[in-house]
Amino acid sequence: MSSIVSKIATVARNLYQQTEDFIEEERSFTVSQNLLNATFQKYVTDNVGLLKDLHADIYDDWLRLYATVNVAGIYASLSVDLKLVQMVFNQNEQYLVFEQISKTQVIEARIQGKLKDMAVRFALYFYQQVLDKDPLGPILQKYRIVEMKHGMLYLSLNRWLGRLRPVTDTLRKVQVNHGVLRETKLILKTNVNLDAVLKRGREPKLFEDWELEQLDDDQITPIND
Repeated sequence: MSSIVSKIATVARNLYQQTEDFIEEERSFTVSQNLLNATFQKYVTDNVGLLKDLHADIYDDWLRLYATVNVAGIYASLSVDLKLVQMVFNQNEQYLVFEQISKTQVIEARIQGKLKDMAVRFALYFYQQVLDKDPLGPILQKYRIVEMKHGMLYLSLNRWLGRLRPVTDTLRKVQVNHGVLRETKLILKTNVNLDAVLKRGREPKLFEDWELEQLDDDQITPIND
């Protein structure tokens, strides 16, 4: 399965085959909505047991995130609108920061037991309507999917990507500084790593063949329920 990281690796190899006069410039390239969702699938959904689905519809400057969870006798499909505040992918850290711009909507919910069903629905109503807060961030943080910082949702992929040599080697050469959402696509703002360019004459091969091949095959450690 292709992911954003494998796309970065492909673009990076193409950049390194060009001249060096653009090294200081920030370069952009586009990632499709499908590729973003494939990245969520590979590096989040497949490694968090309670998540059964996670995907996004991308619009201009915001996205609608859909999630299906199955935990503690609760099977629910949810949606929430988010703005992408920050996106950083380099050899040391890989994360996305979102601002929640809508309340969480319950698309479908199947809850075991009448009392639990009533309690869950009342708790959601009380949290959103009485406290004027949204439970999504605290719930996702409880299950170590995101971190809440200053009201923002931090989705870190470093716990998985940071241990994969093909990923860190690729991000040593090209780093992502930010991402911009446009209709059905994500535009990545990137820079070539100057140090890696200067060393390319001393390295027999900046991009080994296995780098692009293994980006889609490495094993990562899942989060259990």
